Amino acid sequence: MIAPRPAVLALDSRFWQGRRVLLTGHTGFKGAWLALWLRQLGAEVQGVALAPEGTPNLYQQLNLEDLSVLPGSLQSALIDICELQPLATTVQAFQPEVVFHLAAQPLVRRSYAEPLLTWQTNVMGTLNLFEALRSLRRPCAVLAITTDKVYRNQEWWYGYRETDALGGHDPYSASKAAAELLIDSWRSSFCGDLPHQTPWLAVASARAGNVIGGGDWASDRIVPDAMRACAAGEVLALRHPDATRPWQHVLEPLAGYLLLGQLLLQDLLGACDGTADSRFRQAWNFGPALESNRSVRDLVEALHTVWPGAWRDASDPSAVHEAGLLHLVTDKAHHQLGWRPRWDLTMTAERTAGWYRRVHEGASPLRCCVDDLEAYWQSGGMPVPA
Repeated sequence: MIAPRPAVLALDSRFWQGRRVLLTGHTGFKGAWLALWLRQLGAEVQGVALAPEGTPNLYQQLNLEDLSVLPGSLQSALIDICELQPLATTVQAFQPEVVFHLAAQPLVRRSYAEPLLTWQTNVMGTLNLFEALRSLRRPCAVLAITTDKVYRNQEWWYGYRETDALGGHDPYSASKAAAELLIDSWRSSFCGDLPHQTPWLAVASARAGNVIGGGDWASDRIVPDAMRACAAGEVLALRHPDATRPWQHVLEPLAGYLLLGQLLLQDLLGACDGTADSRFRQAWNFGPALESNRSVRDLVEALHTVWPGAWRDASDPSAVHEAGLLHLVTDKAHHQLGWRPRWDLTMTAERTAGWYRRVHEGASPLRCCVDDLEAYWQSGGMPVPA
C-alpha cells in the first residue's frame, strides 16, 4: 500500500524572526550565505567557526556582523569544534533553538594531504557538538550537513537514495560517511525519554550535491578556479573534464536546510502535545534536477557563456582518486518536505558567473548576494522578506 502524500509544506519566514540559531562554519562559503539568509529572515545567529581562510573571502566581504546593514543579528565565536570545552561553553551561554552544523574540512584533495585534520574535524568535531548540545534543557532542532559523497560510489549512472550504502574512497568522503553513522547512532542512543537520553533534541542530516555560487574563493575548486582564470585572462586546466556531478546553486540546499530546520523544531514542540511527526528526524538528499547532473566540461562552458574564457584538458591518470560519476535522488525531500530545485544548470551558471563578473567590475558582494536571494524568491524559491 502506498502511503498518502502529505500536504505541501512551506518555509514560514515569520518562524525565523528572533529565533536563536547556532551556525557552525559561518565563516565558510555556504555558512556565509546561510548567515546572510538567516539575518535577512530576522534570526539571532551565533556563529562558531575558525577564522575565515584566504583573501578575499565571502564572510568578510559581506560584513555580516554589522548590525546596521541587515535585519537580525550575528555574533561570531572563533572556536575550533575539535575543542569541546569552549564549544560547550558557547552552546550553554547561547541556548540555541535551531542548530545548523556546517563546520568541516570540505576539500577532497586537501583530505589526502591532511587526513588526520579531516577526520578529526568531520567526525570528532561533530561528536563534540552533539555532546555540547546534550545538556540543553529546552527544545532544539539540529541539522548536521554532510555531503553527497557519503555514499559508497559504484560509478554507476543511477542516483543514490538515502537508504543506499555509505562509504568513501578518499579521506574526506569516508570521514563524512563516518559522520553520518555517528549522527544516526547518537540519535538512536541519546534522543528519547530514557534516563540516559534527552527529550529536547531532534536530529537530522542533510546530504547536498556539488554546491556552487558567487563568493566561493577556495583553492582547488572548479568554479573559483574558473572565475579566477576568467579575471586573469588565463586558460583553465581541468583535471577531470568528463566527471559528472550534481551541480546546484548554493541557495537550493540552503532553502532545504531552512525548511527542514523549521519542521524539526515544530515537530519537537509538537511532541509536547502529542502531535509529533518524527519522519523529519532522518537523513535527506538535497540535489538538483536530473538534467543538472552534468560534466565538469558542461559546467565550465555554461559559465563561459556569461564570462568568456578558455579551458584545456589537464587529465592526469596518476592524480589522486576522485569520483567520476555521482548523482543524487531527491524524491524523498520532494514528497515528504515539498522541497524541489528551482534553478536549472543554465540559470545556476548565469547567477554564479554573473556574481563574480559583477564583483570583478566593482559591484558590492552584499548587493550581488541579496540580488540572488531576491531572484531565487521570485522564481518560486523560499521567501525573503522585503
